[in-house]
Amino acid sequence: MEIGLLIILLSGAFAGYIGRAKGSSFFIWFLVGACVPVLGVIVAVFYRMELNEPRRQCPGCGKVVKLYDALCTRCGTELEYTDEQIPPESALSAR
Repeated sequence: MEIGLLIILLSGAFAGYIGRAKGSSFFIWFLVGACVPVLGVIVAVFYRMELNEPRRQCPGCGKVVKLYDALCTRCGTELEYTDEQIPPESALSAR
């Protein structure tokens, strides 16, 4: 029983750490890793890296959102596809 609890906590911690390193929420990935031990860590490893996603600016409020977003999370403006892109966060931090 104690070993099972240790596996659950370690799996949650590893999934959370990996998810956070990829730009997502530690807490959400901790829950995924703890609810589905080992498999949650594997899913976190293969999850896309949020920091590498191209971005764009909302024409309604000016918030910078991911290119694939269809609605602005701040003002609710429906976003049409555009060729104008803002470099991903990972490109800015590499400077």
